[in-house]
Amino acid sequence: MPTIVVDVMPKAELLDPQGKAVAGAFARLGISDFAGVRIGKRFELAVEGEVTDELLTEAKRVADEILSNAVIEDVVGIEVVE
Repeated sequence: MPTIVVDVMPKAELLDPQGKAVAGAFARLGISDFAGVRIGKRFELAVEGEVTDELLTEAKRVADEILSNAVIEDVVGIEVVE
C-alpha cells in the first residue's frame, strides 16, 4: 500500500521553541556536533490503489489547507513511499 508523506516545518524566520529546547539539552549533555535543531511534523497518508498525478495534487491541496498553518509553517516535502 503506497503512502504519501507530507513534511511540515515552522517558517525559517520564526522562533522554534521546541527546537531551541532540544538544542539546549544537547549542549547540557555535551553534544556539540549539531549547529541547531528545528522540529516539524510528518504526516503519512495511506493510499489504496495507485498514486496518480491528480491524487498528488489533492495531497498538496490538503497539505496546504489542512495539515499546515500557512501563517507559521511551510510544507517542505511531499513524497510517495511504496
